[in-house]
Amino acid sequence: MIFIVVKFNVKPDWSERWLDLVADFTKATREEPGNLWFDWSRSVENPNEFVLVEAFQDDAAEAHVNSAHFKKAMDVMPQALVETPHIISRQFEGSGWDRMGELTIG
Repeated sequence: MIFIVVKFNVKPDWSERWLDLVADFTKATREEPGNLWFDWSRSVENPNEFVLVEAFQDDAAEAHVNSAHFKKAMDVMPQALVETPHIISRQFEGSGWDRMGELTIG
């Protein structure tokens, strides 16, 4: 699987509108074949930072970045951003979340 984490530093006047701005992109990506997850979070320390955690089956990531909704998102996102987003993208074995061995419930 391809595992990706992206941090978006959003302009303060866009913080409350960011999820609306990326709503169509989020919905379309979640519907892509091979998308495993595409989840947004907001930093508890910086209300202007949004973190995207996403994963794709190995052969689906390229189709994602070549999709019309991805290209549209790359055109509309910059207006709301302070800087170029920070990204980590890695390939891992597996196809989903594992259970945490150090903390077992039940």
